[in-house]
Amino acid sequence: MPSIRSTISQLQRDFPLYHFEPADEFWWSATKKTIYYDPKATDSLAFTLHELSHAVLDHEGYQRDIELLKLERDAWNYAKTTLSPLYGIGIKDDTIQDNLDTYRRWLHARSTCPECETTGIQSRGPVYRCLACGHRWQVNEARLCSLRRYSLQTK
Repeated sequence: MPSIRSTISQLQRDFPLYHFEPADEFWWSATKKTIYYDPKATDSLAFTLHELSHAVLDHEGYQRDIELLKLERDAWNYAKTTLSPLYGIGIKDDTIQDNLDTYRRWLHARSTCPECETTGIQSRGPVYRCLACGHRWQVNEARLCSLRRYSLQTK
């Protein structure tokens, strides 16, 4: 498997529109056109290709939480089927599914009604509504911090 240093150098040559910066976490900044990667992480190359996939696929944001899961799935698919063969980097299905599971759990936690624990639906922005009891709540961003759900009405 190629080294992170040589792979980043090659990616910078092959994708001159994007910047690659070492960081403590992997993420794509659409506004800065920068892929942040953790050179010390396990599966660093796979996650770097995943973040590059967000860039190549023009992933700039999402309106509904469920869209984030689709963006993540699409980025992993592109990384595995298109980029990994070009750079000789294997991406394990378990790595992909484990990562997607974090988003699935995030989405499930956000959509769980704080009143009756039934799964609700996102109505607009960060606001959810329970189909069972009608309760409405708002959620914080919570991708990198603890989830908070704030009730918007009383029963």
